[in-house]
Order: sequence, then C-alpha cells, then structure tokens
Amino acid sequence: MVIKTTEIKELKLISRGKVRDIYDYDENKLLIVTTDRISAFDFVLEEGIESKGIVLNKISKFFFNLTSHIVPNHFLYDDFDVLPDSLKKYSFLKDRFMIVKKTKPIPFECIIRGYLTGSAWSEYVKTQTVGGMFMRGGYLESEKFEEPLFTPTTKAEIGHDQNISFDNMKDKISDELAEKIKKISLQLYSYVSNFLSEKGIILADTKLEFGLFGNELLLIDEAFTPDSSRFWLKENYQVGEKQEPFDKQLIRNYLLSTDWDRESPPPALSEEVIEKTSQIYKKIYSLITNEKLS
Repeated sequence: MVIKTTEIKELKLISRGKVRDIYDYDENKLLIVTTDRISAFDFVLEEGIESKGIVLNKISKFFFNLTSHIVPNHFLYDDFDVLPDSLKKYSFLKDRFMIVKKTKPIPFECIIRGYLTGSAWSEYVKTQTVGGMFMRGGYLESEKFEEPLFTPTTKAEIGHDQNISFDNMKDKISDELAEKIKKISLQLYSYVSNFLSEKGIILADTKLEFGLFGNELLLIDEAFTPDSSRFWLKENYQVGEKQEPFDKQLIRNYLLSTDWDRESPPPALSEEVIEKTSQIYKKIYSLITNEKLS
C-alpha cells in the first residue's frame, strides 16, 4: 500500500512537508508520519513510492540509536502497540511513525561533504569554491576531500535552500552553539562513514538538522537516510566519474529525459521507474541494517 497523505482527526496537523506529516501529540511531543511521497526539483510528485516512508522511518531510528552516544536525539518510541486506542485505528501508522520530543529547531541545515559531487561539483567547476569556500585546484568529480567540509544552508519552506557561511551561521545563533553543532556534525559524519564503510558503502555527503529541547541540543528530523544522504557502493566507486546513488536520482533522470519545462506540474512517472525506485530504497535499507522489510 502506498501512503501519500494522512489524516489523524484526533490530533492537530502542524505541518505537511515534502515527505512528513507532523502532528501535535501533547505539550512536549510530536507524532511524525513518514509518507511515501517523493519530490524532485522542488515539486512533490503525483505518484508515491511503495515502502519509501517505512524505509526512511526505520533507517532514521536505526541511526538515532547508533549515534546516541555522540549526541542525544528527539526519538522517543515507534511501537504501535504503545499508542492510545484512539490512534490504533490508523493502521497506516505501523512502521512509519515515531513519537519525538518537541524541540525548537535550529534554522539551518547542516551539510557535511566528504566527496566533491552534486551541487558542490557544479559550484566548484564554475568558481573553484564549495559552499562559498575557496578550494585548491585540480579536484576531479566524486573525489574525496582531504577533510570533510561543513557547509550550512538556510532552511527554505519553498524553493531552494541557500548556502551561507559558517560566520553567518554564528551571527544568527551564537558562536558557542554554532561551533558545537559543527563539531557534532563532523563527528557524526565520521562515525557513520566508518560504520558504512565496513558494509561496503561510501557516505558521500549528508544533511543533518538540530533542535533545542530546553537547553539540550538534539539531533532531529531524519538521520542518514537516502533522502538526506548520498550513498555509493565502494565496489563501483571511480574518481572522475558520476556515481550511481541510492536515492531518487532515477526519478530525476527520468524527468530530465522528457520535455518537461521544470515550471509546470511534472509529467507522470512510468510504472518501471516507480518500481525500480522502490527497490533502490529497499536495497539500501537491507545493506545498512542487514534486514529485509517484512
């Protein structure tokens, strides 16, 4: 079953993002439902991807648990049987919800880049910068940086996020908090990169988000999912070439192969693209967790 949207009459819907529906659970908690919606080029597509939301939800929980020794996170529980009876009638919640602490989100996305790819490669080719930072010459596409880069962006509700400097980030929050977030972000990237490397996976880059629960800094939103991270297979990795990612790139490529103007509503996806994308999400879940979706 594909779950594209949710309606929980007993709870107040706070926001409906590109993928997640967020409900007010009580004074200090939120209920987050990860749907099967998929977006491309800032459009939420008409079609959903079967099991995508379950994969994202389970991978986030996996990495929240794996990295809790580095930084606490907002995850509380995801056990369907613990929910009140009034919510158990919503069977779609199984495997795709989590109850989390209600935090004050830090208004930046924290991008950590270990390899030169994607928008960073496009920027480097034009200006020899990444996130506005000047880089040495001679890098090849998909090449590993000497050290991972911390490149924060704004959080845009509509349209593209915008790169900002670390100094700008410090001006907006505080030197101490910004430095703490940067340090933790790089620690998380390093730890998860090493973990995934043992499984034959390269973590090229990732997006992290943080929030404050009182004075406590928490990792929030999602953690090291194929929607927030770029995964490559080590056995296929070649410097100087584009890599095959475990994400929705197949959908982007399909849309780019049409005559779509990227301003009007996107064309319909083919059944083949939908099915292949679902299998990509399921495969990365299995590689990371050593489990198959039931």
